[in-house]
Amino acid sequence: MELGLVGLGKMGGNMRERIRRAGHTVIGYDRNADLADVHSLEELVGKLSAPRVVWVMVPAGEATQATVDRLGELLEPGDVVVDGGNSRWTDDEKHAEELAAKGIGFVDCGVSGGVHGLANGYALMYGGDEENVAKVRPVLDALKPEGDFGSVHAGKVGAGHFSKMVHNGIEYAMMQAYAEGWELLEKVDSVENVREIFRSWQEGTVIRSWLLDLAVNALDDDEHLDGLRGYAQDSGEGRWTVEAAIDNAVPLPAITASLFARFASRQDDSPQMKMIAALRNQFGGHAVEKKP
Repeated sequence: MELGLVGLGKMGGNMRERIRRAGHTVIGYDRNADLADVHSLEELVGKLSAPRVVWVMVPAGEATQATVDRLGELLEPGDVVVDGGNSRWTDDEKHAEELAAKGIGFVDCGVSGGVHGLANGYALMYGGDEENVAKVRPVLDALKPEGDFGSVHAGKVGAGHFSKMVHNGIEYAMMQAYAEGWELLEKVDSVENVREIFRSWQEGTVIRSWLLDLAVNALDDDEHLDGLRGYAQDSGEGRWTVEAAIDNAVPLPAITASLFARFASRQDDSPQMKMIAALRNQFGGHAVEKKP
C-alpha cells in the first residue's frame, strides 16, 4: 500500500525504513528537508492515491494539532489519519470528532520500540473503528514484531494511546525498582561487583527483562555511571497515568512514587536517576546530561 508519513525523526525515520522493507511505498515529510521525500504536506497528499492513509509522528500537543488541522483541510472523505505519537487520549477523541465531520477517519496508535524498533519491530496499541483500522492494517503488520504478539486493537478511539500511557507508567515503576536496587548495592561496602550482579540476573531470575539487559549495557559503558548527572526527564505520560488513576479511583502507589522520584532528581544529583537516565538513553535514544 501507499502511506504518507509525517515526522521522520528517531522513530519516524526508522519506521519509514521498516515499512519500505516490507514492500510498501512510503512518502515522508519532515520540516528537515534533508530527511524528507517531499517538501510540504500538500505535496505529500498529492502523491498519494485515494483512499489515502497519512501517519503522523510529531510531538504531542500543538505540533500534532496543527498537523491534524492541516490534513483535515487537504484530505478527502474516505481517507484516514493515524496519530502514532504520544498524544493524550483525550486529544484523540477531539481529533476523531473534527475529522469525522469531514468524512475522514482517525486511528490513534501507541508505538513502543524506541531506537531498536527498526530491527526488532514495534509494539503497537491502536484504537478506532474497524473500518479505519482495516485501511491501515498492512502498515501495522509491517511495523509489528515477528510472531503472534506485539499488536493489538485496544478498542475505541483513544484506547491505543491510553494503553501506551499505562505501558509507560509501568515502565517508570520498573526502571525505578532497578535504579533503587542498583544504588543500594553500590552503597554497601561488602558488595564489590555490582555490574556483574546485574549481569548474573539476566538468566534464571524472575526479574530478568529487556530493561535489565539495557541496564547491563549502560553499566558496561560506564561501570558506576560516574559520567552522568542524576537527572531524568518525564515524557508526560507518567503524569497522565497518575491523573487517570485519580479520575478512576485506582490506586497506583508504585507508578506514582516513581514519577515523584523523577521530580526529586531535579533538586539533587540523584544516584538512582543516573540509572533512569542511562536506561532511557539505551532504549529510546533520549538525551542524557553529562557532568561538567
